[in-house]
Amino acid sequence: MSTFRPVSRMLAWICLVAIPVAAQQPNLGRPLSPEEIRKIDLTIGTDGAGLPPGSGSVATGATVYAQKCQVCHGPEGSGKPQDRLTGGVGTLASAAPVKTPVSYWPRATTLFDYIRRAMPLPSPQSLTNDEVYAITAYLLSIDGVVAKDATLDAKTLPQVKMPNRDGFVSYWRLQKK
Repeated sequence: MSTFRPVSRMLAWICLVAIPVAAQQPNLGRPLSPEEIRKIDLTIGTDGAGLPPGSGSVATGATVYAQKCQVCHGPEGSGKPQDRLTGGVGTLASAAPVKTPVSYWPRATTLFDYIRRAMPLPSPQSLTNDEVYAITAYLLSIDGVVAKDATLDAKTLPQVKMPNRDGFVSYWRLQKK
């Protein structure tokens, strides 16, 4: 039993020293300035709130996609080696559903938001706002969600009706009933 006594004393000393130190406020840096917060706040609401200025056409999107996206997502978003981005519209209720952003996601703003945050894979957030609008327009045009001559911007993007827009039920709407 005497072998536990030194361990008990050590634990007592650790508690006496560590607890007061841990209770102190940590110094984790400085508050961010409003400009620094603006640069990292990329949140886009499903209603389009937070969409940045800029615009992009389907034609420009086809060019940007070929340069920066096709190597990972294949021609016209067909997939390989990375995920498929287009196709699958109307397959969700079938025995072999094809879930793509175009066939599954309920809002076009979500597609814009994801591209803006995460693409291209080797250098996320390197695309300009105009390029993101253009790529979004191009991908949506492949499945006929927007016209081949469409131009998207902060006003027109939230108005795009995705094929599966009514396939989701809002939890918040259920709570109000």
